[in-house]
Amino acid sequence: MGRHAAALLTQLDATIASAHTLWTHIDAMAEQHPQTPIYRSFPGMGPLLAARLLAELGDDPHRFPTPRNLRAFCAATPITWASGTSHKVSHRRKANPILAETGHLWAFATLTRSPGARALYDRRRAAGDHHPAALRRLYARLLGSLHYCLRTGSAYDEDRAFTASPEPEPETEHGT
Repeated sequence: MGRHAAALLTQLDATIASAHTLWTHIDAMAEQHPQTPIYRSFPGMGPLLAARLLAELGDDPHRFPTPRNLRAFCAATPITWASGTSHKVSHRRKANPILAETGHLWAFATLTRSPGARALYDRRRAAGDHHPAALRRLYARLLGSLHYCLRTGSAYDEDRAFTASPEPEPETEHGT
């Protein structure tokens, strides 16, 4: 058992070294991109999250004509099902898993780094949203700010992101 544990630790050391090498390479490549400073200016956006978002969204600032298009692509907007008198709103389950995970991590990391993000999250929780739904709403708001910043080439501004315009409330997504 001791030799087996030692062999497993050797494999773990090799895996950690490989992950560190990969991390260093990703960080170096991402820092060379001209849009990286915009991504990194957002609260909660570390080097790996910035690289993941940049890789998934691409570097064409005109790829998504409106923030709504970007939110839909990132599965940050709810789906509305309506037929006759029935009406249901739910979150998108079929989505790019990398963008969904990145959005969840980004929104969660933003809670402790941005007073505006925290206030939005708390408002959504008070309105009855569960934790994942409130994080998706925050992610959608952050994506709107990211869309603006990429279009204008400007860095993130907390006041502009959370106090310039009220949060759009087209649908309510409770429970998920």
